[in-house]
Amino acid sequence: MTRTVGVLGPGAVGAALAVPLALEGVRVVCVARPETAAAIAREGLTLVRQGEELHVRPEASDELREPVDVLLVTVKAPGLQDALRRVSAPAETVLSLLNGIEHMDVIRSRLQGNVVAGTIGLLEAYRESATRVIQTTPRLVITAAEHVSLPGVDVRVMPERALLWDKLARMAPFAAATALTQRPVGDLRNDPDWRPRLERAVEEACAVANADGVALAPEEEWKILETLPATLMSSTGRDIAAGRPSELDAITGAVVRAGRRLGVPTPALEAILEEACRAPSR
Repeated sequence: MTRTVGVLGPGAVGAALAVPLALEGVRVVCVARPETAAAIAREGLTLVRQGEELHVRPEASDELREPVDVLLVTVKAPGLQDALRRVSAPAETVLSLLNGIEHMDVIRSRLQGNVVAGTIGLLEAYRESATRVIQTTPRLVITAAEHVSLPGVDVRVMPERALLWDKLARMAPFAAATALTQRPVGDLRNDPDWRPRLERAVEEACAVANADGVALAPEEEWKILETLPATLMSSTGRDIAAGRPSELDAITGAVVRAGRRLGVPTPALEAILEEACRAPSR
């Protein structure tokens, strides 16, 4: 039975998990930068999920100083190193929910306990303030390499490399494209110029995954992409629009680097990534 959950990085994803867990009666400890921890301690956390406003008052600290049953690592890639320095106590299980494929070795080299890879299913959420998060998509689903007990959260199980690549093969093209164009998924999906570019990029990402031992078919990935809400904007696109550090390198860059390592060319992905990196800040 999970008694205490630490949330390392209570941003959009972290709050979307911390609030429902606290409502289920779980003791939640948010670990964040000092100013964010102080705001959460003072105001609590509010999650507005599809119009429903949920409010809790979790514990908050700038450092994890006591053991927890589960530590959720919900920071974005650019903030990972700083966040890991805030962990001074062990967790029985560490569940990483970062995007990409390169972060697991970093986390395992720094944290004790059983480190489990995980991904979040369809989620569009953004911070309105340090203590208020807006979630436009329904209740989230976690896919993890092994079962992790999180009351009130749907956790499904899939082998580690498969779950990481399954999400990354879809995200890599669209994260870069939405960052570059500042247009939502539906616009790009239906654009006669962008659709062929994205199809080639998804094919390349699947080819890299296959070379890394994970069988993915581009047509199956597109079936999932076609179901995404037309108005969906990637968090990478939101971050770049706001001038914040983004996960562009950790997502799209990771696939390009894996392709080079495995001898799989990725010209379509590289072109979109390079254009996104050269684009002026908005």
